[in-house]
Amino acid sequence: MSSDGMDALPLGLPEPNVVVTARVNGTTVTEQVPTRLNVADFLRYHLGLTGTHVGCEQGVCGMCTVLVDGEAVKSCLMLAAQLEGRRVQTVESLTTGSELSPLQQRFRQEHALQCGFCTPGFLMTATALSASGEKRSRAEIREELAGVLCRCTGYEFIVDAVRAHLASEGKAAADE
Repeated sequence: MSSDGMDALPLGLPEPNVVVTARVNGTTVTEQVPTRLNVADFLRYHLGLTGTHVGCEQGVCGMCTVLVDGEAVKSCLMLAAQLEGRRVQTVESLTTGSELSPLQQRFRQEHALQCGFCTPGFLMTATALSASGEKRSRAEIREELAGVLCRCTGYEFIVDAVRAHLASEGKAAADE
């Protein structure tokens, strides 16, 4: 970054920066960022939170899913400047020390991951489902998880893990 607080665009035009203050994983952070920086890159390169994975950078794969004010969002489609005054939760927030969260434990028990690249997107989507408080059928869980792509599995174990987690919280509806 130059001394005037502007980053250069490829054409040599200065890109303005903006100061963003947000609560990320329970900690208030204030950072000066380029106005066109997306949330995924903000989390990864400015805050060092590399659990948010970047796949397609077009909002299709869902691997970059994080929670903003409790809502699951594709962080590659949102600008960091839009985080001003908001709460952000990444996959790093799910663990306490070295202990896996109940949802992460369920993914492990149900063998709901293979290579693991898509797992943060599924975990954050499932966290939003759990926080919604709504009871979900297996079909509804599958539909909600459809926004995250996995190239390794057939999704069954992932759906099983999310359903078992929701059931343990009393949030899984009886299937037809």
